[in-house]
Amino acid sequence: MSVHGEPYIPASESPLELTVRVVVVGILLGILMTAANAYLGLYAGMTVSASIPAAVMSMIILRSLFKEVTILENNAVQTMASAGESLAAGVIFTVPALLVIPNLWDEIQLLETTIIALLGGLMGTMFTIALRRLFIVEEALPYPEGVACREVLVAGEEGGEGSQAILYALGIGAIYGLVVKGFQATHHTVEGVVDFIGTKLYAGVDLSVALLSVGYIVGIRIASFIFLGGVLGFGILTPLYGLINGWGPETSTLDQFKNLWATQIRYAGVGAMVIGGLYTLWSMRKSIMNGISKAIKPAASNDEELLRTEIDLPMNFVLSFCGVIVIVTMLFYWWKTESLVLAIAGAAFLAVAAFFFAAVAGYIAGVVGSSNSPVSGMTIATLLFTVALVWVIGDLMLGLSTPTLMLATMLIASIVASSAAIAGDVMQDLKTGHMVGATPKVQQTAEIIGVITGALVIGPTLKLLHDAFGITKTACLREAEVTGRSCENALLAPQAELIGDIVRGAFVGDMNVQMILLGVVIACVLIWLKMPVMSVAIGIYLPLSLSVPIMLGGILSYFAFRSAHLRIDGELRDKPSKAAISAAKDVENRGVLIGAGFIAGESILGVLVALLIVLEIDLAAIFSTGTLNNSLSLIFFGWFTLVFLWLATRSLPNHGNLLNEFYTVLKDVLKKVVNMMKIGKS
Repeated sequence: MSVHGEPYIPASESPLELTVRVVVVGILLGILMTAANAYLGLYAGMTVSASIPAAVMSMIILRSLFKEVTILENNAVQTMASAGESLAAGVIFTVPALLVIPNLWDEIQLLETTIIALLGGLMGTMFTIALRRLFIVEEALPYPEGVACREVLVAGEEGGEGSQAILYALGIGAIYGLVVKGFQATHHTVEGVVDFIGTKLYAGVDLSVALLSVGYIVGIRIASFIFLGGVLGFGILTPLYGLINGWGPETSTLDQFKNLWATQIRYAGVGAMVIGGLYTLWSMRKSIMNGISKAIKPAASNDEELLRTEIDLPMNFVLSFCGVIVIVTMLFYWWKTESLVLAIAGAAFLAVAAFFFAAVAGYIAGVVGSSNSPVSGMTIATLLFTVALVWVIGDLMLGLSTPTLMLATMLIASIVASSAAIAGDVMQDLKTGHMVGATPKVQQTAEIIGVITGALVIGPTLKLLHDAFGITKTACLREAEVTGRSCENALLAPQAELIGDIVRGAFVGDMNVQMILLGVVIACVLIWLKMPVMSVAIGIYLPLSLSVPIMLGGILSYFAFRSAHLRIDGELRDKPSKAAISAAKDVENRGVLIGAGFIAGESILGVLVALLIVLEIDLAAIFSTGTLNNSLSLIFFGWFTLVFLWLATRSLPNHGNLLNEFYTVLKDVLKKVVNMMKIGKS
């Protein structure tokens, strides 16, 4: 918007928005972003926002094919693409849990997965449409990611430089993924275990440019806490447990170590994540209550004719559509549980919970951004309430079987989680549209198309990945006992494992209570120390090898920002000048684009490799490629790390030398560490 608060395209103008070319490009990018984010989320337990990458790719694609393209067309494309990406996050965090729980799913059910995605995505979208005017116009919440996306769109419209950076990164990421995962020319993970004073110590790193990019995007603070969780789980808890209780019968020391972590220590991460999720919601209780109270308060009537930029989809259509979704959900539950009473109760609970969490997610995204919205916490809270509902109605009142109870719980929780996951993203997109001058009802239509696209793509993507790699170690190992399949490259899907463990433990009682209680204690200590609980908990739950490249990416981001400060100010100040902060922001924005390209490139190749595996096409065998040893694999990854750094720092002021700046930044960090130690001693 202008300095006067006017949209970039005035309401008096009506440029092209949702054209045929927009729908085609939006659907294609939505397919790519949905598949890539599904792979990344299952692999690392984290997803990234697709709004800015999609906006950049939209501008490049449309303007390379057509002479005249409007900013509103580009906005519609990013809206469609990011909708599919955010829906994927909600689905992959919950649906694979049905594989984890015994006697539910042996494979991904395409129809059921598609229905869950459609119902959750459409309900979340409809509820946020109803809340748009309140949160974006009347409350004028900041929506930081929506504002950033607006800046990217405007820069592209006005001929901003660096638009092609993401395509270069996309190509490089794809090449890396092809070499490592397709041709298997290097090891994907370098790791080892050594004996040490009666116990064992582990070291390892996942050679993934996607995880490196995730670390750059989330920054040094979050990356360091994830790494801290990994060190706590792999470097302290596992060696201590093995020292006290022994290591098990496995022949390989590495297998002994990883099995003990998987069967024991990982559950400490479960306990920490449960407490972390609930604490996050509690700490945001005032914002949540504000959002809910404002959401249920009737909007002021306005008899004036609305401007083009204020016309939403008709509210009677939105409410009727929500009613249809609730009825379809009830029929879906009835079909899967064969209990009409439980289906009615589940659908009624869904309507209330989905609206509640859509409002929560929409409001919080407006204050702190979608990336900081506690979707995991909301999912856990939903799960606990759902378990209670299903237990009372399904068990105490109806006496349904345990598998039916667990299935009902998962179906309800999956739809609510999908609804909450998409709500924050939809609001960010609508904020971007509000600032660039989009027509709300047109953009909302684009959101619906994007949701439908993502819902149709996510099921086949999950099935493909499960058939090729196996989704969750738990499900893969159970299948391996029958079929003998390899689970070496199984996708971890940490949130799905967590949710599966919670549901199974609630109805069967086979959870590792001692370790979960240890995780609760750890979470309480972290809360007392005012540290981000969820980040550390995720680090405990994930293998340390995944945390290492994330930490490396965080270090690169810190170094790049401090280099910008150094080049502008001539020295490293505790409080950089405004010009230095602005230069660092430019580096951050370019790094995010480069990182998004690397993530998309490697992730898309991961999906394509999965397709080749299912088709029994082995590129390594066809081209007779060997695999480099661990040292050369590390050197290969190091080279691509330097390429990433070079591309991300191209927006630094011209004067300066990265090598010298690295030495200066490192010296400054060590100085701060020494000073902190002196303060601690005193």
